[in-house]
Amino acid sequence: MTSPPTAEELAEALRRAALHDRTIALTGHGTKRLMAGPIRRADESVSTAGLRSVLQYEPRDLTISVEAGLPWRELTGLLAENRQMVPLDPPFAAEATVGGVIAANTSGPRRRLYGTARDLVIGMKFATLQGKIVQSGGMVVKNVAGLDMAKLMIGSFGTLAAITVVNFKLAPMPELERSFVLAFQSLADAMAARDRLLKSALQPAAIDLLNPAAGATIGNRAWLLAVATVGNAAAVERYEREMSTLGEGVAFDGDRQQTLWQHIAEFTPRFLETRPDGAVVRASCTLKELEAVMASFEVPALARAATGVCYGYFEQSAEAARWAAEAAGRGWKIVIEFSPEESKPDLDLWPAPGRDLELMRRVKNLFDPGNVLNRGRLYSRI
Repeated sequence: MTSPPTAEELAEALRRAALHDRTIALTGHGTKRLMAGPIRRADESVSTAGLRSVLQYEPRDLTISVEAGLPWRELTGLLAENRQMVPLDPPFAAEATVGGVIAANTSGPRRRLYGTARDLVIGMKFATLQGKIVQSGGMVVKNVAGLDMAKLMIGSFGTLAAITVVNFKLAPMPELERSFVLAFQSLADAMAARDRLLKSALQPAAIDLLNPAAGATIGNRAWLLAVATVGNAAAVERYEREMSTLGEGVAFDGDRQQTLWQHIAEFTPRFLETRPDGAVVRASCTLKELEAVMASFEVPALARAATGVCYGYFEQSAEAARWAAEAAGRGWKIVIEFSPEESKPDLDLWPAPGRDLELMRRVKNLFDPGNVLNRGRLYSRI
């Protein structure tokens, strides 16, 4: 494993390997080895973990530029000193790198209010297999020049190029935060409460739904709506009044609130840690379809209930594959997001990729015509 200390040396390592048709495994800290497609055996392994610098931080402008190998926890700690944040809530946050979070396009509960990486990344640099450093976007929030090139890298799992620098627009930490967990006896009741929330004038930062099996992990085997609210004192008090009309619940402040959302954001790593054959499926659906998707799970499941992303947690990867095949047959957009490395070659990780796959393959051919970089990493399809 080589871990070049500069972007230029990283680009040269990629160029040299590609010139000799040597396959490359590109990684950061490797926290998401079980995510997406297999990390196939390669002739060379290259890590971005040596790129750890904060290049430019402008608190007044709410922007920051950091290298891809910077640990996510260090980034969040630095920003917290100025009560600022990049509100992505990715899993594996304690060990993941900035580049890994962006390359895997991971986010968490607060995507409902703040969006995903595509909404927060304003610029990027990446190293190509030709040994070049390409810049896309900049350090100005409204600068959209070349931004689409950066968007190609988000969620590409390192199959196109190596992200070396990421520029973020930042958000100020809210004045106050308060969370609520509302319990319901049925999925239909939980969905009715969610719909009332979405139709109201309120804008919670997060609305997550846990089924009874997932709810049991926080001590309540019921259908749970976890709602994060932010704002000034008057806004939070209004949220509390509104929550009381939706159902019985508990309010969380301070450390208890942080523990709650950390538990939800890190649900996947915690589940996989003790289940060597465990698998996690992700279903992307409309808000109307979300009830049917969640009803189909007989295993622990949670959903970003206001954005239509659902996660099911299976003890056995074969069970996940069966569910994914049936769900794809119903027209839902499905991937087996996490699975054991040894099982990946036998699993259909992306059962119905859709029409975009051919376009994605053309993009792959433009960046990597020799198919040497992170082969199969994009759910075994690219």
